[in-house]
Amino acid sequence: MVLSHATSDSDGSVHSTFASRYVRTSLPRFKMPENSMPKEAAYQIINDELMLDGNPRLNLASFVTTWMEPECDKLIMSSINKNYVDMDEYPVTTELQNRCVNMIAHLFNAPLGETETAIGVGTVGSSEAIMLAGLAFKRTWQNKRKAEGKPVDKPNIVTGANVQVCWEKFARYFEVELKEVKLSEGYYVMDPQKAVDMVDENTICVAAILGSTLNGEFEDVKLLNDLLVEKNKETGWDTPIHVDAASGGFIAPFLYPELEWDFRLPLVKSINVSGHKYGLVYAGIGWVIWRNKEDLPEDLIFHINYLGADQPTFTLNFSKGSSQIIAQYYQLIRLGHEGYTNVMENCRENMIVLKQGLEKTERFNIVSKDEGVPLVAFSLKDSSCHTEFEISDMLRRYGWIVPAYTMPPDAQHITVLRVVIREDFSRTLAERLVSDIEKVMHELDELPSRVIHKISLGEEKSEANSNNLMVTVKKSDIDIEKQRDIIKGWKKFVSDRKNKTNGIC
Repeated sequence: MVLSHATSDSDGSVHSTFASRYVRTSLPRFKMPENSMPKEAAYQIINDELMLDGNPRLNLASFVTTWMEPECDKLIMSSINKNYVDMDEYPVTTELQNRCVNMIAHLFNAPLGETETAIGVGTVGSSEAIMLAGLAFKRTWQNKRKAEGKPVDKPNIVTGANVQVCWEKFARYFEVELKEVKLSEGYYVMDPQKAVDMVDENTICVAAILGSTLNGEFEDVKLLNDLLVEKNKETGWDTPIHVDAASGGFIAPFLYPELEWDFRLPLVKSINVSGHKYGLVYAGIGWVIWRNKEDLPEDLIFHINYLGADQPTFTLNFSKGSSQIIAQYYQLIRLGHEGYTNVMENCRENMIVLKQGLEKTERFNIVSKDEGVPLVAFSLKDSSCHTEFEISDMLRRYGWIVPAYTMPPDAQHITVLRVVIREDFSRTLAERLVSDIEKVMHELDELPSRVIHKISLGEEKSEANSNNLMVTVKKSDIDIEKQRDIIKGWKKFVSDRKNKTNGIC
């Protein structure tokens, strides 16, 4: 959810060209209109504005699925008016959700008997799934501490500084101290030894990431488990592990089946995964699975009967659409192990194509790993003249949305670009992206350096000129007038370039 603000550079109305066939008056921008309008006009107004959105297929910043088969689209539309929480009214939808939970639990090697049912729930995404898992850990820890007559006012959770913001939200919203293992240059995931060193008697769990948002790397959950087993033996604690497999949960079982990261490890008590990422479903579906029934405290589960029969519920929200759950079940039975393996292998192959293309330019360092989420994170070898942010901005002219960002502490001096390889990102697109990046680099090479003057002595000072371009100068004996002439020449160059490129093409 994004907090809205009613600001605009234009007036407070929405104007439409084609809708004027139906409506001649402008539409209030931030207030509900007094009168109704024809459905055709409402559609045209909204459709015209949405044309200015980016192309989802070219949004390489996002892990979220942007394409599904037409047959699944039909299922989604046919069930879009079903409220998932009405389990008594829609028992088949509930059954499909239960099937998904059990399929995913088996995929994650949950220790289930032949007739045993998996413990888990569908959510609106991994953020809600993490909140639920965190609440279960906190309540389990509180119950144990209370039984021992110990205080319960200072719970903490240990993570790497590379965790997604939802972990910070959980810590802040539910009053849990977040203890972060700092990163370092060249090592952009949580160090298991440092994480275990930070564990104390108030630690409700250690969170490991299977597929870092920053560079796609899998954290070493096996090593974390082994180190934590030893510490628990020494201290008498029973600190557990949660695996945030939002991105990697639907990748590792198919590409790296021998990798031990899931319920095969005894301290892993819960796992979350995003169905709307590499589960290959449109945005709006996540899953959280518990190792067994004892790991989800009963007092967190609510029972309602005002919608029909007794219904247990453990979610942060109540009403939720059924369509994404049905879409997830479609993908699981449509693709099976074979289909998911083919999709993930294809993503990995296209990732390698992109990586090799970038390496051939000899302009970038590759920050991502070959084993992990299929993405390519890369940074400039030489950023003294131009930055990754400039590359990101100029790629938008070609339609590409490629994010640039700085790493978390203590690697915040590193800036990277990241391209996420999804199912709908083909080899042809990978090759075209490399070509467009080369064009951008050539254009940047023709521009004057962002650094006007650099000397080895003196105090650095940064100023912004009228074009919002940062000019770095240093206090020294350099003639001030010469500096002003350089800045004036820079302004003229940029102005002339804009005038040449503002025509219709």
